[in-house]
Amino acid sequence: MPRLSKPYAVRAGDCIAIAAPGFAVSEARLEAGAARLRGAGFRVCWRADLLAEQGYLAGSDGRRAAELMQWVEDGEVAAILCARGGYGAQRMLHGLDAARVRRARKPLIGFSDVTTLLLWQLRAAGLTGFHGPMFDRDAGPSEPELERLARALAGDALPPLAGLPRSRGRAEGRLVGGSLTLLAASLGTPWEIDTRGAIVAFEEIGEKPYALDRDLSHLAAAGKLEAAAGFAVGSLLGCEDPKRALPSADEVVVEILSRYEKPLVTGLPFGHEQPNLVWPVGARAALDGDLGELILLEAGVTRR
Repeated sequence: MPRLSKPYAVRAGDCIAIAAPGFAVSEARLEAGAARLRGAGFRVCWRADLLAEQGYLAGSDGRRAAELMQWVEDGEVAAILCARGGYGAQRMLHGLDAARVRRARKPLIGFSDVTTLLLWQLRAAGLTGFHGPMFDRDAGPSEPELERLARALAGDALPPLAGLPRSRGRAEGRLVGGSLTLLAASLGTPWEIDTRGAIVAFEEIGEKPYALDRDLSHLAAAGKLEAAAGFAVGSLLGCEDPKRALPSADEVVVEILSRYEKPLVTGLPFGHEQPNLVWPVGARAALDGDLGELILLEAGVTRR
């Protein structure tokens, strides 16, 4: 992995480009999300073919990769926000140029399927990114989400994320993670998650407890959990099994991660539930297992 670099800070009035690396995008959600970004003081742009559809994807793999690289190269664009997740990012990575991404140093924002892009960017381009809100709701990002996003992009200090303390102690390290399913799916790929000395943060949607168990056990077998410094767990939305009330998703996660006797905090406000508060992928953070807080120790951007 190249030496880590940070993207450049984004100021009010700068342009944020919208990209669609995965599932096809709803026009209504696109317009609602863009209006919210404009209300927060940013200019917004997107390509005329952003709403393209090819099966369940936002157009061909080539279209989606070319779109992302266009915004990487565009000197008028300060940051790139992914419209939605779903699936598709993994299919277009071959069309991306890591060297150009690293040179451009633009914040990339998204979560869910965008986890793959953020992991690829970290490993291939050595560039940090942002796990943050997209246009996945009818009303667009909420005011608290946008306020924190604007502060994060500007390089301002962010308040800690507060959750439930589950295993005591304090750990410091790089903050890495995203969708649990995609963290497990990264194993054996060039963008495989590197957890050595890191705080591993994850969330998930629609996976039954045994599926969470499988993904965590997969990461454990690969040595990824033992290598981590601590675990920060966001929302586990819709992770129930109608056939089996117990164990719950929360019980499965706590039972597995508690074995490592490392700081563990659950219920943090990021993921598919509101609010989905932004955090920088690759930046240093501290996890306080006594207070139940995830504390950012540095900004995810650098000011010019």
